[in-house]
Amino acid sequence: MKNKTLAQSAFRFVLVIGIVNLLADFTYEGGRSVVGPFLGSLGASAAMIGLVSGFGELLGYGLRSISGYFADRTHRYWIFGIIGYAVNQLAIPAMALVTTWPAAAVLVVAERTGRAIRKPSMDTMLSHAGQSMGAGWVFGLNEALDQAGATAGPLLFAWMLSGHGNYRNAFAIFLIPALLCVVSVLLARFLYPRPHELETRTAHLPTAENLARPFWIYTAAAALIAAGLADFSLIAFHFQRANVVAPNLVPIYYAVAMAISAVSGLVLGRLFDRFGRQIAIVAFLISAAFAPLVFFGSAPFALVGMVCWGIGMGAEGAILRALLLQVIPPAKRGTAFGVFDGTFGIAWFLGSAAMGLLYEHSLLAVVIFSAVAQLAALPLFLLVQQRVRA
Repeated sequence: MKNKTLAQSAFRFVLVIGIVNLLADFTYEGGRSVVGPFLGSLGASAAMIGLVSGFGELLGYGLRSISGYFADRTHRYWIFGIIGYAVNQLAIPAMALVTTWPAAAVLVVAERTGRAIRKPSMDTMLSHAGQSMGAGWVFGLNEALDQAGATAGPLLFAWMLSGHGNYRNAFAIFLIPALLCVVSVLLARFLYPRPHELETRTAHLPTAENLARPFWIYTAAAALIAAGLADFSLIAFHFQRANVVAPNLVPIYYAVAMAISAVSGLVLGRLFDRFGRQIAIVAFLISAAFAPLVFFGSAPFALVGMVCWGIGMGAEGAILRALLLQVIPPAKRGTAFGVFDGTFGIAWFLGSAAMGLLYEHSLLAVVIFSAVAQLAALPLFLLVQQRVRA
């Protein structure tokens, strides 16, 4: 009965945090979907837009190792989470007030910084529910709700721009979900002040005090996957240049990928809890097929490629974090999630930059780079599988 009660409490906690993240993604993904055009409307050049976006992403991932480390040191996971959500969310509606592109650029960077502050702490608190629910299901459910918000937010923003006003009015309206998100995380803190109590210490958890070799192997594998998963901005650019997809359908292709990411996160998380690491290998084999379909295919094949891309994104959000829980000690989870996310983000940035440069010379080179990088990660999963019990 005690285990059943604990599992029910864990599920409710994951669901509450999932709703918080749905609202968060709804707000910041909605705003981020138009950041480029918005900066351009304020007078920023293409080079400055690229610099601001790239710097924001690097900072947004790089700072996670720092915030995760200090969250572990202080055990103030809720404080880091609440501050991070507040900064991340309020930066979006604040764009309704700016009149110059440098001011907007500061808010773009602030939004990414807020996410960096809160992400390792929230992943750490979610991980405590993994023992009774299954780590794959925990992160899969959270990923599904994440991506539901990430799908709906940009679509609502596009609808508002198409017939109901300008950028400023649309940004202002997003104050509503932003405030709902902040209130929701405060409510979550009130309802579940000690998430670590959702996890007993009788499970087979790593006991080492430092991050061991399997963690670094998983992180290296994730970096290879990140390097091979092209950023959607490059994919959208190809769709436009090659006339593969009509301009008005590009957001629909992205929305399809986000929806697939949400569904695959749920399904893959469940399958991971049942079958173990083999599911990661299958998922990333499918993900590796996206590049030839997207860059060589016609519109129908490109859509299939976006489905594969979405599966890769869903697997990253659900499976990789579940895998990490098997190889990191509980006291180092914030640090581990921060280092992992930081490495993933930097690899994503470098891989996308490399594919952007290769694109100017050869589509075949882009496809080979993407596929080889992702396939190279698979032997690393097998290597850890020999060292760690599934």
